[in-house]
Amino acid sequence: MGLLGKIFTWWNGASVGTDLFTRRHGQAVGTDHLGNVYYRHKRDPRRRWVIYEGSNDSSRVPPGWNAWLRGTIDEVPEQALPPRRPFEKDPSPNLTGTVGAYRPSGTLGRPGTRPAATGDYEAWSPEQD
Repeated sequence: MGLLGKIFTWWNGASVGTDLFTRRHGQAVGTDHLGNVYYRHKRDPRRRWVIYEGSNDSSRVPPGWNAWLRGTIDEVPEQALPPRRPFEKDPSPNLTGTVGAYRPSGTLGRPGTRPAATGDYEAWSPEQD
């Protein structure tokens, strides 16, 4: 990304102001497998933030690092959490607003017919006295 992109956009990585603040007050504590870098404030370790690699999408933060950012755990995930179990799946990003979003049959985004109502619903109405 060019200099103008860094000055005028915040959705494609850190802006110039965030970059300056991070260099002055931040201490890098780790990175995740996606390339996101996690920081804590030098004087107040309760202040934590992430600089995303690529688009700024919070669903791209792994669960362990999310717990660290929110202060649920004090140590970085590699030290505070148990090792990953073999049956655990990789977290998936939020696909809302993308081509991969769920669209049931019969909606505007997916042609087809809507399933018929089953008739097991009875509308509520207040008792008439």
